[in-house]
Amino acid sequence: MKLTKTFKAFLENKKSEGLLLLFVTILSLTLANSSFQVPYIALWEKEIWEHSITHWINDGLMTIFFLMIGLELEREIYHGELSNLKNAALPIMGALGGMFIPAALFLALNFGTVTQSGAGIPMATDIAFAIGILSLLGNKVPASLKVFLTALAVIDDLGAIIVIAVFYTSSIIFVNLAITLGIWGILFVLNRMKIYNLIPYLIGGILMWYFMLNSGVHATITGVILAFVIPFGDGSEKSSSYKLQHFLHKPVSFLILPLFAIANTCIAIGSDWHEGLNSPYAYGIILGLVLGKPLGILLFSYIGVNADFSSLPKKLKWAHILGAGMLGGIGFTMSIFITFLAFKDPQTIVFSKIAILIASALSGIFGFLYLKYILGKKTL
Repeated sequence: MKLTKTFKAFLENKKSEGLLLLFVTILSLTLANSSFQVPYIALWEKEIWEHSITHWINDGLMTIFFLMIGLELEREIYHGELSNLKNAALPIMGALGGMFIPAALFLALNFGTVTQSGAGIPMATDIAFAIGILSLLGNKVPASLKVFLTALAVIDDLGAIIVIAVFYTSSIIFVNLAITLGIWGILFVLNRMKIYNLIPYLIGGILMWYFMLNSGVHATITGVILAFVIPFGDGSEKSSSYKLQHFLHKPVSFLILPLFAIANTCIAIGSDWHEGLNSPYAYGIILGLVLGKPLGILLFSYIGVNADFSSLPKKLKWAHILGAGMLGGIGFTMSIFITFLAFKDPQTIVFSKIAILIASALSGIFGFLYLKYILGKKTL
């Protein structure tokens, strides 16, 4: 399998993004546990227009990240690995397993408790970190494995978005939601009228975000639904969708996501941090990501192939699928994001973040070492 120029550029971007996220996360944790702890943490809690800086990043800037996810998903559906059902079936099955099994493990430990709402936390995969770790293995990685993991992570992101929209919406103000959908409908009409100028779509997107923010549905969903009314055309470099996606790549990868990582990992780790992990929700997060992800991805992929719903590409072995599943346990960005929606207690959020960091680190290390060993063997 040969990788297209666009896909290679996508992988390189995610590799750089993953390495940067790793650096800023370590930096933020270091500062939050240094002599600068008090002013550093206070900086992110500073209120602007009745909301903290962290809140503006999570509910505002991350909408642009979700717009990027939507544009990438749209491109995969029209021109990428998801454009052919047979090719898309394997990562779809893997992603379903990678969401269902971790959530089931979490619920098995937390069902009937106040923390059962955290079931969505271990369902997520951080595409940047996962691809960043995979890229460290160099040219030994089969192209089909890169494509599988990327498609899996993109579908996983879509699943996380659906989970957020369905399960993390407590109350809905239908008037504001109707206005949001009305604006989306107008933009859809502009799309069908072949109006390619991005300005009306961006203005409409800002208005949609405002009304969605005040509707009860999480505002970041605006980014995804906006992506699907941006004119895709033939998908070439001249199309509106491509231009916007290309323009957003660097700001999202090198500004928005690093800001999110920095703001949400400024965690003051006390001497009793390990005691906070001795809880059902922490066990659920760690087991869900470290064990549930690879088990679910491998199991559902195997079921899909044996049911003749999907097929295993050439040069891709079950050992590769297991390794991809391990890397799928790197939750980070989306897992932390869902944590804020699932829990309200500050202490529960802090310990959940620590559990996510531990689970993501273990998944990354296990996945890297396992794939390094597997790819180093001549036969599987």
